This record gives sequence, structure tokens and C-alpha cells, in this order.
Amino acid sequence: MVRISGERLAAILEGNPGADDRATLSRLELWTDDPAAERAGMADIVALTNARRGTFVATVVLTLACNLACPYCFEGHFRGDFPMDEATARLFVEVVTRDRIGRGRDVEIRFYGGEPLMALPRLKAIARSLQHAAFSAGTKFSMSLVTNGTLLTRSLVDELLPLGLKSAQVTMDGPSAVHDRQRPFASGRGSYDVILANVAAVHDLVTLKLGGNFTRDNFRAFPRMLDDLLAAGIDPRQLDPIQFSPVLPKSGRPIGSDIAGCLFANDEPWLIDAALFLREETLARGFAVDKPAMGICMVELEARLVVNRDGTLYKCPAFMGWPELAIGTLADGIGDYRDSHRLDFWKTEICLDCPYLPLCFGGCRLFPLLRHGTIDGLDCRKAYYDSALEKFILQDLRHRRGRGTSA
Repeated sequence: MVRISGERLAAILEGNPGADDRATLSRLELWTDDPAAERAGMADIVALTNARRGTFVATVVLTLACNLACPYCFEGHFRGDFPMDEATARLFVEVVTRDRIGRGRDVEIRFYGGEPLMALPRLKAIARSLQHAAFSAGTKFSMSLVTNGTLLTRSLVDELLPLGLKSAQVTMDGPSAVHDRQRPFASGRGSYDVILANVAAVHDLVTLKLGGNFTRDNFRAFPRMLDDLLAAGIDPRQLDPIQFSPVLPKSGRPIGSDIAGCLFANDEPWLIDAALFLREETLARGFAVDKPAMGICMVELEARLVVNRDGTLYKCPAFMGWPELAIGTLADGIGDYRDSHRLDFWKTEICLDCPYLPLCFGGCRLFPLLRHGTIDGLDCRKAYYDSALEKFILQDLRHRRGRGTSA
């Protein structure tokens, strides 16, 4: 993001920036003298990213059990007391040690569920084994949690830090009146106060990424949650960017009408209103938000994998409701998923000519899957970015200026 004068902008739009401006904008990748070469580079960017062999990141489902009873639970219809058994955990460690650590790769494990902290002994055993393997091989190991936060106490974080814990993603669905309806304990008791207390207790020990799931009817209440965080003494500077997301239809079946106010398409006007409102209210309170950035889907990235509790492999956690989208098993390895997951489905004229391609890459495969039961088309976000992107950038610029810095 750069801030320039209107006079300079007019010269740029006419294709006549001065030599110094041209050099600066080229260095910042905001100007190109060869659009065809830039277009070709975008077409190759996923392949180049995969060739760089970065950190291997596995999302590992330790259990499908959960101590909450969220009515909108994305995975609700296949949740239950289904933990990863010892044999599967041992095989996972063997495969990662052999195929990733043994080949010089750093490894990050994102423990997922259900609620992963309900399978704490298994979590610790896997982390301890992989940490030892990485140390022996001279590579790096780290872990993170995707957790509802109810069990994320300070004493537990103290236990997990020596095993490589770096961060945790915690969900808080607005203030207590909203959250406790959407995320009650299985007993029916509200979970908001417990999660808020845990977040306050551990935010100085581990990096926390907070987020929440809103509907068309309740998103305007969510800033009150941010006020509660501030009142609890939580320093916004110690948190990762906050990311609020719309409630989605449940996985494993076509879109229905079981959750009022959930999102059915990314170009719905109410989503744009919600995104702008929540972003503004979050920034105004001093919390960070995610900036517009390159958004390559994890399905396209060879170094990203999901391991279900039974050893079945997927490319995205959202696909676990569709067994036909499994790409293999720990025992048998990874099969060919190019056609089933429509790799490179964004390499079309309409996408390659779109200015939003680096942010979108054809959108999320989940939406056509929810609509039709198959990944059969693009999830085009042009209308969304046409309406919202400039406003996002102006929000960032205004709040950055308000902190006394320049863009």
C-alpha cells in the first residue's frame, strides 16, 4: 500500500509516471512494463511456490468429540466420541518423520478437532515424538491449536510450550448474549466467560488468533466482544489479527436452510456490509485485522495436508464431510487428486485477466461443493472485491495514519 498525490496518480493512470516513480512502483510490484510477462508469472506462481519446499504443515484431527454443542457446527452431523487411536498416531509420526523430517523439511502440526485438547495425551505424544525427530535431524518442529478455548488454561499452555506450542486459534462468537447461544457447553451452560478468562490468562504466553462466526442477523453486536477483551486487560498488540467469518452451511451435504442468516454465496450484499463494519470497528479499537494478501488455496499447496482421526487424508478440513474427496491414507499414501479437486481451475482467461487473481485464485472450492455436491465451477469474488477492496485499503490507510505512521 502506498499513498501518492492526485497529480501523480493521474500521471500513472495515463501511463506516464516519472522515472523515479516508475522505479519505485516497479520495486513495489505496483507497476510493470511487461503485462504479458506478469500474466505468465501469475500463471506459474503456484508451481513456483510448491517448488520452494517450505515448511510442511499438517492439520491433524485428534478427535471428533467436542465439549460444546454449537447448533451451526460445520461438522456437526459426523461429530462424536471418535478419537485417533494409538496405531494411527504412531503411523502418522512414522510417515512425517520418514517423508518430511527425514528429507530436511521443517514441520508444523495444527492440532484440530472436534476439540483437540480433549485428546491431550495423544497430542503430547505426537508432539514429543516429532520434536525429538526434528531435533535429531537438525530441522524445526512447531505446533499450533485450533481450539474452542474452554480448556486453554495458563497451566496447560505452560505444559505445551516446551513441546513446541507457538500459537492458538480461538473462536469467540460476539458478546456473551450472542456467543452463549451459538457456542454453549454440551450441558447448555454458556461458555463465554470461561473462554474470555482463558484468553486473558494466556495471551502473554502464546500467540492468539481470535475470530468469531457471525450471521446476517447478529454481526453488529460483535464489537461488544472486543470491548470485553479490552476491559479484561488484553493488549491488542499481543494478538494476531482478528478474523471474523460468516457462518457457513454444514459440510457433507448441499446447502439447506438449517441455519438462519448463514452465507450461501460470497457476493451477497450483506456480507460486504458486515465485513466493512467489523473491520472498521476492530481497527478503531486498536486490534489488527488481516490485510488483503495473496490467497493461494491450501488445496493447491503440496506442503499442506489434513490427516483425519482415522488416518484418511484430505486437502482441506472442510472436505471431511465428503469421503469421496479423500486423497489417500497414511498407510497407502497420497493418490492423484488433480481432477477430483480441480487443480489449476483458475487458469482460465477470465481469471488470468482479472486484477483480483492474486487475492482469489478462483475462490473457495467449498461453495460450489455446497451448492452442487461437486467442485464444478469458480467461486468468483469479483463483485465482492469491486464493492469492498478499495474501502478496505482506505480503512487501513486511515487507521495507519491515525497511529502517526505513513503508508
